[in-house]
Amino acid sequence: MSSTGLMEFSNIRRMQDTRFPYEIAVILPGEYFVSREPMVVYTVLGSCISVCLRDPLVNVGGMNHFMLGAPTSEGGQDSWADSGRYGSFAMEMLINEILKRGGRKDRLEAKVFGGGKIYDGTMDIGAKNAAWALDYLERESVPLVKANVGEAYPRKVYFFTDSGKVLLKKLDRVVAKAIAEEEGKYRRKLQHAPAQSDVTLF
Repeated sequence: MSSTGLMEFSNIRRMQDTRFPYEIAVILPGEYFVSREPMVVYTVLGSCISVCLRDPLVNVGGMNHFMLGAPTSEGGQDSWADSGRYGSFAMEMLINEILKRGGRKDRLEAKVFGGGKIYDGTMDIGAKNAAWALDYLERESVPLVKANVGEAYPRKVYFFTDSGKVLLKKLDRVVAKAIAEEEGKYRRKLQHAPAQSDVTLF
């Protein structure tokens, strides 16, 4: 990867796995990663959403991980309004980084994952997140190639930036409960933390 790419995503943890031919970038809630060089982007999703975007002509691709579609405040100050933890900003940042690396918006293809119903009761935050993401792509005229959203389980997602290939693993209900607890803590912290907080989930 170029020195520019390393500098721009210096906050993203990287690791090696002998099962994969490329270096793996691990993203957490509020983060995203884009690469022109072949990479694997990995995350774990509960009710959160990840959108994988790729320009298949130049093989530039990336993925984000966000918890909520958009800020809920109307007309007021929202300390998280510039945060990638919201889909409205996570998508803008992801697209802009792809364009900076030679991609074009009219060539982008999307895959959407997550939005699991991992909470007991009637609340389905994941469904709202998934609906927001799918509606966003439709409004922006970005073709949806694949979606795996909803249902009552969390997911591990591996996205190959060069080919657009995705490996997905469903996690069991025991893991879902743990993720739900962590997401609950994380969501409460969002209400009080400053925009530059290093709060992470997994």
